[in-house]
Amino acid sequence: MVLMSLAGLAMDQHRGLQPVEDIALRFVAPLQGGLASLTDRLSDLIQTAKDLGELRRRNEELEKLADSLMIENVRLKEFESENETLRRLLKFTQANPHYEYKTAAVIGRDPSNFLRYLIIDLGARHGIKRGMPVVTERGLVGRIVEVGSNWAKVMLIIDPSSSVGALIQSSRATGVVEGQVGGGLRMKYIPQGETVNVGDIVLTSGLGGNFPKKLIIGQVTAVHRRDIHMFQEAQVRPTVDFNKLEIVLIITNFEPIYFEHH
Repeated sequence: MVLMSLAGLAMDQHRGLQPVEDIALRFVAPLQGGLASLTDRLSDLIQTAKDLGELRRRNEELEKLADSLMIENVRLKEFESENETLRRLLKFTQANPHYEYKTAAVIGRDPSNFLRYLIIDLGARHGIKRGMPVVTERGLVGRIVEVGSNWAKVMLIIDPSSSVGALIQSSRATGVVEGQVGGGLRMKYIPQGETVNVGDIVLTSGLGGNFPKKLIIGQVTAVHRRDIHMFQEAQVRPTVDFNKLEIVLIITNFEPIYFEHH
């Protein structure tokens, strides 16, 4: 009987607390929902930050890879360009086997752009001497005028001080090709009776002994004739592009008979 009374009392007390619990739950439930939502958002933010960090890291890796590939591509293109130049020079040497050659790289140019010369990376210790002709597969470049231990100076045929014994390939008319201040070439002392036409090829004649025969110099672009003059002249466009020279050939077994140092 006592136990039943106590149980009844407990039930009455529980029923009395029910409204309080309901009110508490009304306040706590939204708070718990808000905390859960906040926790989810924080978790999302943390994950987003991690994802951004990972994307940034991968982006940096891709940028480094792109830079590396670009550098490698540039290197391969330079290698390919140099190989192509060397192949053309090799073809020239094979077509002219009676000469001996050394290959040299251009390491300097005339800074004033008035006196036309190049500096190459071969010198006396490589057997280079003054007077040796310098060529490419496109034609005559010039001649060695000064030699150091591991460098040499090349006077270009377009230098105003340069003169080359020359002939017109078609008519065999001879003359002298001289450099001009503007960087061009002029063939002088062509006898008036000789035929010279625009488009004619100009070669070295070997006369004067300072260059070998039959090296290409250029092509006639204009002819100047005057009856009152003993000689006619021709404007000549060189076949060599002197602004783009990077590798040249030195003919080492040609001994100039005549060499005038300027």
